[in-house]
Amino acid sequence: MQEKIDFILNTMKNIAIIGLNPDSSKASYMVGKFLQEKGFNIFPIYPKEDKILNKKVYRNLKEINKKIDTCIMFRKGEFASEIFPLIKEKNIKNFWLQLGIVNNEVARLAQECNINFIQDKCIMLEFQKRIKDDRT
Repeated sequence: MQEKIDFILNTMKNIAIIGLNPDSSKASYMVGKFLQEKGFNIFPIYPKEDKILNKKVYRNLKEINKKIDTCIMFRKGEFASEIFPLIKEKNIKNFWLQLGIVNNEVARLAQECNINFIQDKCIMLEFQKRIKDDRT
């Protein structure tokens, strides 16, 4: 799994973040801000708001016309089953479910479809851990 995490962290550029909350005390906001500050191009997906972190907010993944390589999800695990067909359709190579979010059925489907899939891990913590490891 560490190999897959490293691959995602090394290759991601355009990141859709499903459930990026405008509340700065929420984990999704902190992660989105962190990734943006690291130079990644983020695409917030949220049902309300026009802008989050000075970026246009999309209502769903379908609305994004740019090439997305990574999708990070901050919603309940069941929602991954709903979004997975669109991940395939849009040819998104990396699908990441944040800490505490699990969907084993989508994990199996992702493996069958050759999509890098991580669940129950925080992408920000993994990124920070990698930076720390690089320094030692």
